[in-house]
Amino acid sequence: MTSTPLPASIDDTMALLDGEGYVGDRALATVLLLALKLKRPLFLEGEAGVGKTEIAKVLSQALGRDLIRLQCYEGLDISTAVYEWNYAAQMVEIRVSEATGDTDRDDLSRSVFGERFLIRRPVLQALQPSVKGAPVLLIDELDRADEAFEAFLLEVLADNQVTIPELGTIRAEEPPIVIITTNRTREIHDALKRRCLYHWVDYPDAERELEIVRRKVPGAAERLMAELVAFVQMLRTDEDLFKQPGVAETLDWATALTELNEIALDPDMVSDTLGVLLKYQDDIDRVRGSRARQMIDEIRRDMERAGQETV
Repeated sequence: MTSTPLPASIDDTMALLDGEGYVGDRALATVLLLALKLKRPLFLEGEAGVGKTEIAKVLSQALGRDLIRLQCYEGLDISTAVYEWNYAAQMVEIRVSEATGDTDRDDLSRSVFGERFLIRRPVLQALQPSVKGAPVLLIDELDRADEAFEAFLLEVLADNQVTIPELGTIRAEEPPIVIITTNRTREIHDALKRRCLYHWVDYPDAERELEIVRRKVPGAAERLMAELVAFVQMLRTDEDLFKQPGVAETLDWATALTELNEIALDPDMVSDTLGVLLKYQDDIDRVRGSRARQMIDEIRRDMERAGQETV
């Protein structure tokens, strides 16, 4: 895969996203263009399932760059995220040196702590030069990691470098394209945010979500897509749910109902498949049955009125 030139304008960025099937808005295209031009990390915040991670994947595909993903979790440390030494190979090197009588301590230390014994983890991999150009480094769900790891990232984000005590400082020839995502389960420190451009990724409006479903589930019936999107939009605005469904759940539900050969929302089928859309039993109980039927009737009345007004 050969790399593609970076977009030169907001319209180019919109076209780049659109070409990979990502239905984004102009605000996202603007901040994405600025992040590329200014070589600044992009900090994406929003609810789970709104498409934050997908932005990094689409950018990698569209630009022909490698995607290096660091999935964050509690207890993530430098040895997993940045680098570690190949201790087994180092021990073999030490044993060989002892067997051959080459036991000069300084020479041995330089040898076993050389780059051939260095295991590069995602962050360090992202700082390495590539013929395709700077890779896309996705630091996914940073809010799941500990604050100590946040503090370490400051050097990487500010100076595009990592300091390894035994080797010194490794600096990127070209800064990686850094995308950081968080589901806002906890606040990220201001010191890290200041080094990034910020964008809130919200749930899409009905028109944009319908276009997303059309592109991602092309086999779905048009009526089903329209009613399904209206149903999800109503859930997000009218229902007091513990966890609102994201776009990912909308697509899963559209795919499931299409596999079941549904061409429109059926109240019984909706109740039977709510586990695809909603992930908490209390939310499913709130919507299942009479409430689902009531919502579908309301959606169809609204569609009929809209059709009459159009005529």
